[in-house]
Amino acid sequence: MPPTQAESVIKNIIREIGQECAAHGEIASETVVAFMVKAVVLDPSNGFNMDRTLIKSDVQKLVKLCVARLLDSKNPSLDTIKMQVYFDMNYTSREDFLEEHHRVLESRLSAVSREITDNRACAREELESLYRKIVSYVLLRSGLGSPTDIKIVREATAALQSVFPQAELGTFLTLSKKDKECQLKELTMIVTGIRLFNRDCGKGGEGIDDLPAILHEAIPATTQHIDSQLQIAQERAFRYTAILEKVTKNPLMSKELEPYMLKEALYNIRQYEIFLQTVLSDIITCAQEVEMMIKQLAAQLEQLKMIVKSKTAVPTSQVFPIFIALASLWMSFQDETVLISVLSNLTTNLELFLGTHELLFPEKVIQGLLDGVTVKSDISRIKDIEERVHLPDFRKLDWLFPETTANFDKLVIQYRGFCGYTFAATGGLLLPGNPTIGILKYKEKYYTFNTRDAAYSFAENPEHYINLIKEKAKKNAELIQLLELHQQFETLIPYSQMRDVDKHYIKPITQCESSTQTDTHILPPTTVRSYEWNEWELRRKAIRLANLRQKMTHSVQTDLSHMRRDNSSQVYPLKNAGTQSMREGGTRVPRPQIFIAGLRGGPSKTTYGVKVNLTRAVDET
Repeated sequence: MPPTQAESVIKNIIREIGQECAAHGEIASETVVAFMVKAVVLDPSNGFNMDRTLIKSDVQKLVKLCVARLLDSKNPSLDTIKMQVYFDMNYTSREDFLEEHHRVLESRLSAVSREITDNRACAREELESLYRKIVSYVLLRSGLGSPTDIKIVREATAALQSVFPQAELGTFLTLSKKDKECQLKELTMIVTGIRLFNRDCGKGGEGIDDLPAILHEAIPATTQHIDSQLQIAQERAFRYTAILEKVTKNPLMSKELEPYMLKEALYNIRQYEIFLQTVLSDIITCAQEVEMMIKQLAAQLEQLKMIVKSKTAVPTSQVFPIFIALASLWMSFQDETVLISVLSNLTTNLELFLGTHELLFPEKVIQGLLDGVTVKSDISRIKDIEERVHLPDFRKLDWLFPETTANFDKLVIQYRGFCGYTFAATGGLLLPGNPTIGILKYKEKYYTFNTRDAAYSFAENPEHYINLIKEKAKKNAELIQLLELHQQFETLIPYSQMRDVDKHYIKPITQCESSTQTDTHILPPTTVRSYEWNEWELRRKAIRLANLRQKMTHSVQTDLSHMRRDNSSQVYPLKNAGTQSMREGGTRVPRPQIFIAGLRGGPSKTTYGVKVNLTRAVDET
């Protein structure tokens, strides 16, 4: 079946299940219905083949099973699934929440900002109207009072006029839209800082709530409420765990307690406990932030008082940054207030998913089941002295201990720290693991156990017990999120846990490299820094010097060197001068040419020479 067609079929199934539930008076969100559909399909007892296309009879069966489970008001598993879906849809990390909160505020102010930045006022009345809109924008953005209260508007207008007189509107209108928006935000911060300073001095602050005092009271009250709820939930979980331990030792009691769905109730209360701890951790972070910000606020106000004192005029470069810092701190107080309110409401709404406990387990029933049973807390179980794993018994498996692992407390334990062997062997009992026994490292994952025998049994065949836990999670889909099995069921990863996938890659630090060194040169070194042994470095320096010799140097005269430079002059001696005419004149006589004939001899033995003068006459030349 093509993906688009499959999605259409699933949407129709979800819509039909929702309509069926609504007809019986039960309102179920699409998210809850979708989760229930996946849970029913995963359960092997329902007989759905994941590799085969659903036919009409399969769809009818799926709808019938989902509606039956969604209408079962006395089922703790349904409450746990609804709790998980609600928490996943409404909870987000502190950073994401504040980012979304600021985005929503910006979107709400966009219309008011657009009226100001797109304004083309020219007349006097239009300029006055524009100024009033800027005052309203400043009040809305700062959140310090209503823009309809005349006292608050007058105070904000006076503060704005001190830094942005109405006469500067003409310059403001010539700016680009982006520059206008930046200036509006900066004006809001400065005006907010001025009003906060006036409030501290007792000269203003109309409509400004004392947020530090409110948070100072609200945070402890919220923490105390969550602590009490957490203590009640843990006590109930400890009781359920003790009863289930008794049942595992006496199999005859299991059939008697089967209608009570005690294990499902334990999963429900454990999930509630985990969510409360998550919220409590965020509130503790809020308390730390607020405590730090209160100190910063007092320091900023004290610094501002020292600068201003009784001066009539103070440079804006000194006070404006402090005004902006004051406003930023106050907005952080506002963020913390909203965050505390959201977390408090989230905690209150989580209590709505605990109704089945009072119905299934009244106090009389619980007391009867606890006869002869010792209730132990998680801390007392961990503190019980247990024998540790002996490393020589395992040659192929790695075991981690506190004294040999640096980040022992930061390791992410599988199944949220519960003992995997006990859960698999008893069919779903959750017992906290004891890390001091030893943490098993298997395929880059870490497992803890409540006893050494459990650790040895699990280590003999880890894959067997891992598969048993996976099959149990198919029957109880709420275990996928409770035990963090989302890596094995990738299609059911909740949004709240998708950000935490990376944390599963924290590795233990069991070894470290260390070294020691003894100083060999006690006295100061006498090394000649100019010495160079590398011939390539010498070659580079030679090339650089050769290049410098071919360059021209320039000198620059400055005011300091004027009239202080050395002067020199050079005199060149006169050279010998001469004249030369353009034509040469002179006389030339013929060259004498005299020849002697007969020197080679002739017919006679006696040689006679005849002298012949061939010199030309003077007049012939």
